[in-house]
Amino acid sequence: MNILQKGYNKFCDFEELVSSVLLVAITILVFVSAVSRTVGHPLNWAVDISLLLFAWQVFIGGDLAVRNTNLIGVELLANKFPGKVQKGLKIVFFIMIIIFLAVLVYFGIPLLIQNRKRLFQVLPISYSWATLSVPVGSFLMIISASIRLSQIIKKPASFWEQGRRDE
Repeated sequence: MNILQKGYNKFCDFEELVSSVLLVAITILVFVSAVSRTVGHPLNWAVDISLLLFAWQVFIGGDLAVRNTNLIGVELLANKFPGKVQKGLKIVFFIMIIIFLAVLVYFGIPLLIQNRKRLFQVLPISYSWATLSVPVGSFLMIISASIRLSQIIKKPASFWEQGRRDE
């Protein structure tokens, strides 16, 4: 395995760890915020932090989903056709996904710039830290989708005729 592949695998492991930590942190923050509000001492900052973490969780989790799972809609539709058509559909769908993600990157950067002066409600943190998740997460998903696309292109059509799933 070459250095680039090892580095990418370590990045994927790190991304999974970050995703897990974000999910746990959001859960704890929302729970503690709800309890503290119930007892009459609301933590207003917890909502802002949760929002920031949630924005990043959505896009990091999206990258994990693109990398590790099959697309349900693609599978349901594609499995009804012969192997060559299945392969062609998967290629078309992944190209469409990559184009959509490129649009998110393209429009996410101006959104990031527009939000640099906007602050969270309670925290003195720029809202651009939340909107940064759009272009960064979309770019990571482009990489994952491109890797999946190259794997699909390399596999023969007979792979899908045998009822196997894209892995």
